[in-house]
Amino acid sequence: MNFIKIFNDGGMVMYPLLFASILVVTLAIERLYFWSKIGSKQKQLIRTVLDLYQNQSPLVIDRLQRERDLPIARIFMAAISLKNPTPEAFRLAMENEAHAEIPIFRRFINVFDATIGLAPLLGLLGTVTGLITSFGSLKIGQVGEGGSTNVVGGISEALVSTASGVIVAILASICAYLFRGLYQRQLSQIHESTGQLELIHRCRWDEERASNKYEAIVNR
Repeated sequence: MNFIKIFNDGGMVMYPLLFASILVVTLAIERLYFWSKIGSKQKQLIRTVLDLYQNQSPLVIDRLQRERDLPIARIFMAAISLKNPTPEAFRLAMENEAHAEIPIFRRFINVFDATIGLAPLLGLLGTVTGLITSFGSLKIGQVGEGGSTNVVGGISEALVSTASGVIVAILASICAYLFRGLYQRQLSQIHESTGQLELIHRCRWDEERASNKYEAIVNR
């Protein structure tokens, strides 16, 4: 199959479709690398940080600083780095940082969505221009070799551009659904892990308050 010939048969709309396909593939590779890095490191980091914080280990800050390239590390750090925060302040610190991380998780989703809408329209434009070429080559009562060639070429342009637009849109749709699903999964993981960390902090806070009250009563 001669892809260069097929590309040329598709007409001018093939150039923006080619650019869109390269853009989608490039961004998809970047997103796959981003999510694979998070998936391979983040679960282990969550377990380690929860254990260290549960045991009141001073190493928890160092562990988070070494993994600051991970969003969950920055979310945890925003709360753990506070000095004697109340449970409410602890929770708000994590929530604010989690909201700041959302654009990173949703990066390029709008590009995929835009491609889903524009690629079929570009294909439709190629269909229209191809049919215009075909009908413009038809002359009533006259059939010639040149006219037949232009008619076939116009039909070919219409079919190739339409198929190309649909293919690019399908590729962008797969990427959008995949990365949107990973984004939702990430939000669930953040909600679960921050809830566990908040529970540990709240228990420690209640224990410290109870201990301080007991000491105050004893020292009276």
